[in-house]
Amino acid sequence: MNAFAQLRAGRKARRIPQLLIGLVGYGVAVMTLVESGLGAASWNVLTEGTAKVLGISFGWTTNLISLLVLLAWIPLRELPGLGTLLNVAIVGFAADATATVLPHPHGTLTEIGYLVLGLVALPFFDALYLGAQFGAGPRDGIMTGLVRRTRLPIAVVRTGIEIVVAGIGWLLGGTVGVGTVLIALCMGPLVGYFLPRVVVRLPAVAADERHDR
Repeated sequence: MNAFAQLRAGRKARRIPQLLIGLVGYGVAVMTLVESGLGAASWNVLTEGTAKVLGISFGWTTNLISLLVLLAWIPLRELPGLGTLLNVAIVGFAADATATVLPHPHGTLTEIGYLVLGLVALPFFDALYLGAQFGAGPRDGIMTGLVRRTRLPIAVVRTGIEIVVAGIGWLLGGTVGVGTVLIALCMGPLVGYFLPRVVVRLPAVAADERHDR
């Protein structure tokens, strides 16, 4: 479904707030995992490593990587939408804002609490903004494009991406911990669990998709 079809589709009174809440919540979840100190999500390991190399903030690096990842959409023939643009604009800044107000965890139990909270929140908010059907973010566009091309389950494709990205981030100096492994293994299945439960059903989607082909 192209960007114009996404905007023409109904139920915008639910979809737009769901999109915004999902993107802000995703940024908060990202920084919660980073602050746990037990290992962040794979893409955030890459972001952390890149930020160290470039000497810029985590949020600005998030936005930079988002723009670069969009180039990988070209061979996958993914189409950007409102959600794609807002993902680039919101997630990094939400993560930076969270870092300024989120208390630093003291003690192992607090660190584990941050990890568990982030581990559940990240795939939930990911599914929430995807379910608004305004287009995938740069990173999720890679996932949805590969799922469409390979016809493999979301869990398989997402787990493969998480492992590859975490490896590159680690080589750049990002922190890999037990949390990184848990997120890499759980992110795909949890997104696959949450997405059917929060997706906004749009009767016009099938017709628009046929028209776009």
